[in-house]
Amino acid sequence: MPVVIKKILAWGFLAFLIYFMAFRPDGAAQVFKGIGGALMAIAQGLGDFLTGLMS
Repeated sequence: MPVVIKKILAWGFLAFLIYFMAFRPDGAAQVFKGIGGALMAIAQGLGDFLTGLMS
């Protein structure tokens, strides 16, 4: 993908993110809580896997 298109998409995503947070803060908070919870579950699963390998 050309660099120009990547930059346009990145700036568009950033603009949408700022707009979403400014006009729908409760919805944005729920989205980020969900993402954080998923990342924590992945980290916990990886930790459990590595603990299982070591024992």
